[in-house]
Amino acid sequence: MTTATARGPLTRDELLALPAAVDVETAGRAFGIGRTTAYALVRADQFPCKVIRAGRTVRVATEDILRVLAITPGNSDGAGSSHPTPPAENSSHHQR
Repeated sequence: MTTATARGPLTRDELLALPAAVDVETAGRAFGIGRTTAYALVRADQFPCKVIRAGRTVRVATEDILRVLAITPGNSDGAGSSHPTPPAENSSHHQR
């Protein structure tokens, strides 16, 4: 499946499977916005994360997309909802 032909927002698994940098259309899909709006935000320097320009080519770093969306391989649903693991309970046993 190529991201350029797929429609709709990207899933968490699709986001985690992206290459290091993606085109503006794919980055827009990560945020649930369309191609036209994504490019308009790039032109206005208001895209939600850092845009990389190399000549006429525009790319967005996947790492920055994941950071803005608070998605890490360890959390299940993004949006900053990582659930910290409680500390181990060793109050009655001491390791020596």
